[in-house]
Amino acid sequence: MSPDQPVSLLTLEDWRAAYAAGATAEALLGALLPRLLPGDPAWIARLDEAGLQAELARLATLDPNTVPLWGVPFAAKDNIDAAGWPTTAACPAAAYQPTADASVVARLRAAGAVLIGKTNLDQFATGLVGTRSPFGEVPNTFDADYVSGGSSSGSASVVARGIVPFALGTDTAGSGRVPAGFNNLVGWKPTPHRLGMQGVLPACKSLDVVSVFALTLGDAGEVAALIDGPDDGSPLPAPALRPAWLPEKPRLGVPLLPELDTVLGYGAPWRQAEGRARALGAELVPLDFTPLFEVAALLYQGPWVAERYAAVRELIEHRPEVMDSTVLEVINQARRFSAADAFDGRYRLEALARAIAPMWQKVDVLMVPTSPTHPTLAEVAEQPVARNSALGRYTNFVNLLGMAALALPSGFTAAGLPFGVTWIAPGGADAALADWGRRWEQARLDEGDMVLGARLRPALPSDTMLRHLPASTPTLALAVVGAHLQGLPLHYQLRERSCRLLARTHSAPHYRLHALPGTVPPKPALARVGAGETGHAIELEVYEMPQDQVGSLLALIPPPLGLGSVELEDGRWVKGFICEPAPLADAPDISEHGGWRAYLASRSLAGSSA
Repeated sequence: MSPDQPVSLLTLEDWRAAYAAGATAEALLGALLPRLLPGDPAWIARLDEAGLQAELARLATLDPNTVPLWGVPFAAKDNIDAAGWPTTAACPAAAYQPTADASVVARLRAAGAVLIGKTNLDQFATGLVGTRSPFGEVPNTFDADYVSGGSSSGSASVVARGIVPFALGTDTAGSGRVPAGFNNLVGWKPTPHRLGMQGVLPACKSLDVVSVFALTLGDAGEVAALIDGPDDGSPLPAPALRPAWLPEKPRLGVPLLPELDTVLGYGAPWRQAEGRARALGAELVPLDFTPLFEVAALLYQGPWVAERYAAVRELIEHRPEVMDSTVLEVINQARRFSAADAFDGRYRLEALARAIAPMWQKVDVLMVPTSPTHPTLAEVAEQPVARNSALGRYTNFVNLLGMAALALPSGFTAAGLPFGVTWIAPGGADAALADWGRRWEQARLDEGDMVLGARLRPALPSDTMLRHLPASTPTLALAVVGAHLQGLPLHYQLRERSCRLLARTHSAPHYRLHALPGTVPPKPALARVGAGETGHAIELEVYEMPQDQVGSLLALIPPPLGLGSVELEDGRWVKGFICEPAPLADAPDISEHGGWRAYLASRSLAGSSA
């Protein structure tokens, strides 16, 4: 079997189905070994027969019914530690032998996954091209004349070719997104510091994250959920989490001037992506990205390059000759900056972040081309720094601002090169991006678009759709009966707090509804009847509300109203608006209308007839 020959085991569900049908791990994993060719530049180290036997022995100690990834192979970028494998970061002179797995690798192995190789990268994760490595240049999966994207080049390549269903990369400036876009993959780039970074060789320690490459969003989401959560290796606190959804009709900020490569024909797939977003109900809001680009410039033109210097200081000061010449040139720029420059850079970043923050009042998420261009290997060889820099236009600012991002396939150019889009949201909104990505992936399926790429399988099976999300903020169910109903005057208070509609339903038949006199805007009061009293089922809406927003809503509720518990018609209890009993004596009973909307409609009819 050639290394590029299509195979049937592409997704997590494919592997599970094969095991469920009676295939053994020895047979399935053993069949992978001939595909791990020594001359393949995507690999730095590969599983051998002895390693396979050790993994089979480990799997024998795990119950396949209790671990979700039993016997599923994966790859890891070679700046992520795995016990028993050397870590080189694509610099053999800097290789070391870790004694423990990185946190993310340990979590995957505990879930039953099998590491089958360490993958190539731009040396010390410095680059977006996939060519800066003594282990070779990794070509693009769809056209070998073009770059694969980096620095997580090998991880993207082995997933795009169907060798493994997922792989780990890292992302500081776009290394988990650009290779995804260039190889028709899903690239999950988490909010900085939400994942454990123990055992990951730093590039810029304050910005680095581990990323996930997969063929489908469902697989990426499951792996993301398994490795989610901080550890003692993260230099900064984990970010606050946000809700797991975007609005039904989100506002998408798009570049006012995308400046896409017209020679490659990037304009057509970008317009197609905009059309798909509109078809999903989104509003596209053109934005001036200049402040974001100013942030991006700080990454390599500012003092943050000194973090890369700190990570390889010993090598660069004593053995610079063993480093890739372009990587050495880039990191050596750190010598221009002083400690005072580092503080000035931090102040500048904070000022830009404050200026950018109001953007999130206008839009819910950003939608950008994953990359504005796609160079050939020859073009990068001729202009290694300039061509690389162009690829970070829409990626370099993201981690500096603590944002979450999700890169997704979005079609192909006329010449057959993949085109990707990336969704960017405030930090902690990883689950919301995944939920929006589910809608995007389904839309592509409905259009008959290829999701798994020309070399693999043209259709996405339904069993690979998104079932798992990374963690999000805790929520509660909130029932509203009056002015907070959709379309009524106070509904904006729910929108401001990122609430989403769960159901339009009724209360249990144990309530009465009263119209409170003198309230502005007009409001009803819901009251539970006592034993033996006649009650009604009252129409209401149930919303999912982030728990951290409850206090601010409670502060807006005037007496005699408050929040308590309300029983629904199916017997469940949720939080909801209730009223003190004393004012009800002077409040007309409107229960016979069955709900506030019907009552308001009756008043309108009465007014018009008069």
